[in-house]
Amino acid sequence: MRIGVYSDSLPHLDRRAMFQWCAERGFNDIEIGVGAWGPWPRPHLDIKTVGTAKERDTIAGEMREFGIRFSAINAAGNLLHPDAAKRADAQARFEAAVDLAVHFKVDRVITMSGCPAGKGGGALSIFPCWATSADDERIFQWQMENEVGPWWRQTSTWLARNAPKVMVCLEMHPGVTIFNAAGFGELTKYVDRNVGLNLDPSHFWWQGIDPVSVVEEWGDRIGHAHGKDTKLYPDRIRKHGVLHFAPPDPLKAPWHFVSCGEGQDDATWVRFLKALRKAGYDGVISIEHEDPRYDGEEGTSRSAAGLTRALAQMAEAA
Repeated sequence: MRIGVYSDSLPHLDRRAMFQWCAERGFNDIEIGVGAWGPWPRPHLDIKTVGTAKERDTIAGEMREFGIRFSAINAAGNLLHPDAAKRADAQARFEAAVDLAVHFKVDRVITMSGCPAGKGGGALSIFPCWATSADDERIFQWQMENEVGPWWRQTSTWLARNAPKVMVCLEMHPGVTIFNAAGFGELTKYVDRNVGLNLDPSHFWWQGIDPVSVVEEWGDRIGHAHGKDTKLYPDRIRKHGVLHFAPPDPLKAPWHFVSCGEGQDDATWVRFLKALRKAGYDGVISIEHEDPRYDGEEGTSRSAAGLTRALAQMAEAA
């Protein structure tokens, strides 16, 4: 396994400076973002120029200069947004990511399943996280049967024809329709094996899910992995639970994302990484910095230190 970096972790650096910063620290595997979600304006790829020969030649030159390779192209966003303009933008960025991946011979594209509205329509997505309230019982089923499943079936077919070497890896997190292993299981009824998973353990810890259980169930569909941790505050969870509507203030939130090794202990990370390797994944662990306590450079460095410790301990135990 190798430690890499997701470019959105370093939003204050332009692309060339980001490549240089990573290369100087031995991070040569970059997951580069072009999606609708993330720092704005997009700091490293411009959707208006990324498809041009001139820009691609510039990118290739910078990669050669700093010894960079792309582990994945990230197109995070809501590909099924109820707002037509936002949906079109997210899908255009996804298609640009796939096209860029084909051009640079990258075999992984990262995104989310998307989250549409419900049967009645509307301008906002409806997150199908429960099935117990009146009128809510079939939100997930309706979204899957009418929006998510059909769109991804069509996309899986399109990928097989236009990008046969690319696997699209879905990042599961509450807020989109496919947020856990059971949801992904439902999606597999619609897609081929060119739609898999980007496994980010931080998205499961706060839900009370052991990410190792996801690896054990879907290990053969994991095509990429993120390095990000979650810090849980039991005293706050005791009062408020894990669902909170406010931004992730470290002084108030029941949980928030942190640098690797600063939420879960090293033993937990070693167990997770061992499970990935046992399942057949031995690729890049791409650091995604979302720790509200640190800037991108410090948070990414701290995650690298935590992952380095865990990988070293795993090697010693081998």
